[in-house]
Amino acid sequence: MLRAKLARLAAWNEARRRAAARYDELLATLPDVTRPGTRPGNVHVSHLYVVRVPRRDDVVRRLNAAGVGAGIHYPVPVHRQPAFAGYRCGPGGCPVADRAGGEILSLPLFPGITAEQQERVVSALAEALAGEL
Repeated sequence: MLRAKLARLAAWNEARRRAAARYDELLATLPDVTRPGTRPGNVHVSHLYVVRVPRRDDVVRRLNAAGVGAGIHYPVPVHRQPAFAGYRCGPGGCPVADRAGGEILSLPLFPGITAEQQERVVSALAEALAGEL
């Protein structure tokens, strides 16, 4: 089954990249949203579209209540994973990672997402950030 899907992988990745670029444009006007970036010379697969927002847990709850399937794919920073127990940062030792761990949120992204669906996601996100949902 995976071999059959492999032939479609490049097209799906390109569709995800286009959808991520559309999110970049739609979210540019929301000052409370930190969008993902890609360093020059690199190409992102855009498997997920992860943003950073204040009051993340409240925003996710509001989005989900509005029917938007936002999620938290990485709720625990890497340095706090059990595999890294022997290397843990002390209190305050990894403040950027700890802060990001409480702010990241994945917006719906898949190869077939439509512009209209993305507009609805961004509209709901704006309302959730404003506390209106």
